[in-house]
Amino acid sequence: MKAVTLLRPLSIPSFPSRPPYDCLPRRTNLPVSCSSHWTESPIKAEDSTGPRSEEYRYQFYDDWFLALFRDKMVKEVGWDSERAGYDGLIEVANRLMLRRTPSESTDAAVRILRSLFPPFLLHLYKLLVSPIGGGKLAAMMVARVTVITCQWLMGVCKVNSVDLPNGSSWESGVFVERCKYLEESKCVGICVNTCKLPTQTFFKDYMGIPLLMEPNFNDYSCQFKFGVLPPLPEDDSALKEPCLEVCPIASKGRGAASNMTIKPCPKA
Repeated sequence: MKAVTLLRPLSIPSFPSRPPYDCLPRRTNLPVSCSSHWTESPIKAEDSTGPRSEEYRYQFYDDWFLALFRDKMVKEVGWDSERAGYDGLIEVANRLMLRRTPSESTDAAVRILRSLFPPFLLHLYKLLVSPIGGGKLAAMMVARVTVITCQWLMGVCKVNSVDLPNGSSWESGVFVERCKYLEESKCVGICVNTCKLPTQTFFKDYMGIPLLMEPNFNDYSCQFKFGVLPPLPEDDSALKEPCLEVCPIASKGRGAASNMTIKPCPKA
């Protein structure tokens, strides 16, 4: 579930590491799902214990953002984890994918994002702010708010410049150095179906701001490009990625590739 984004609350850096979660998506042109049967080579993720350029500094409002976001997610899922903090949030995100198709998971995540804001606020922003300057002001504003409010969820990030299709550049990008949400979930399916796709949809449909998110599944970085339309699903490389090598179910599937009867991943 990034992004997120502005509505996703900033990072509590000292949560203990958790065991890997159990799913990753097939290589497909459709919204990413999960499977334990692999014919493609998996992505070999970099060691999560490797050096980081910078550590996020805890802010006093991080706990409030985490609690708010988790509460909205729990209401959508109808279940909560017994684990506290970020670990519990990741377990709820996993449950969000269970017994849902990829598109259903994406729709549920969009509802969660919408629930974080008063409806009139989203409507007024789309109506009054988004049209100013051809969308430049709105895109630059949300990029800065994302950095302020979402590092608790994604980790260290900064505003940067992005190139638009018309050849101009706006300071409306957000570069996430190493996404905590992806790193902790260890799941391409969770990244794509509960973060990338719903966040792009939310900003475009409910705030009037095009957004392209480009996660890098090798180093866990992610580039937000506010003001840039995402490609069609069949042209989006993120939706064609194989699983991460750290995925335990995908590993089992690779080891049993010769078996004609492969039990599908529970997140499929």
